[in-house]
Amino acid sequence: MSDTATRRTDSVMAGIGWMVLTTLCFACVTGIVRFVGTSVSASEAAFLRYAFGVLFFLPMLIRIMKRPPKPAIMKLHAIRGTIHGIAVIMWFYAMARLPIAEVTALGYVAPLFVTIGAALFMNEKLHARRISALVVGLLGTMVILRPGLSEFSSGQIAQLCAAPLFATSFLLAKHLTEKADVSEIVLMLSIFCTLILLPFAVFTWTTPSLSDTLWLAMTAAVATLGHFTMTRAFRAAPITITQPIQFLQLVWAALIGIILFGEPLDPFVMLGGGIVVAAATFISHREAVAARRVVTPPSMATKD
Repeated sequence: MSDTATRRTDSVMAGIGWMVLTTLCFACVTGIVRFVGTSVSASEAAFLRYAFGVLFFLPMLIRIMKRPPKPAIMKLHAIRGTIHGIAVIMWFYAMARLPIAEVTALGYVAPLFVTIGAALFMNEKLHARRISALVVGLLGTMVILRPGLSEFSSGQIAQLCAAPLFATSFLLAKHLTEKADVSEIVLMLSIFCTLILLPFAVFTWTTPSLSDTLWLAMTAAVATLGHFTMTRAFRAAPITITQPIQFLQLVWAALIGIILFGEPLDPFVMLGGGIVVAAATFISHREAVAARRVVTPPSMATKD
């Protein structure tokens, strides 16, 4: 094996390792939020999580403020922070009321909305294969929810409403990457989410216990670590390799729910989550193929 091939293999293996760690971090975040539960309101818990996140980014804030973003870019940051903040409130609400595995599985719907949003607002084409994957993803969601066999709960509705909002936040982030560096995008999301969540938190405020405060600070720390490891994974390996590994987050979430909270393992949630992840993985694969065609001579292009 050549040195180039060896380095490529090592990079892919590193990417897989980083993504496995990422799934564990995000599963731990859901476990912590589930543990805090309803002892503080969803808006207050979300506010504290992002407020602590801003503290972690203070050194970066000082550096960025020396050359603040242009007004047009700052407006995009504000819009994204508003949308993301509302989505986070819904996610925290769902997390306190649903089994961890179910919240995680329903969260996999967001990439499907990203594909739809990219077609509607970013002029990206939806070909037959991607449409088929979206339909499969929708069927996976139906397996999780089992409409007609069980009643919709407020937690399920909240998580389903959060999914398109998270997708919109992702699309705005994708647009911002063309105009700002990654550190600025992450920091501004934390700042604007904190500002947006503040009035909601004040309206429902109850002084959290020291234990809850420390756990929410831990949430911010673990989530920040998860974003760091995810970035490393995306740099080291293609998204077509890292995307399927995200199913491990559902496995970790199910184990946390069973071991720590005595939640029963729902086979429909695992099956539906697997279907949605498979659909999202296929969509990611087609997007990666399309991206490669952009730099491929026209004579080498193939039909999607």
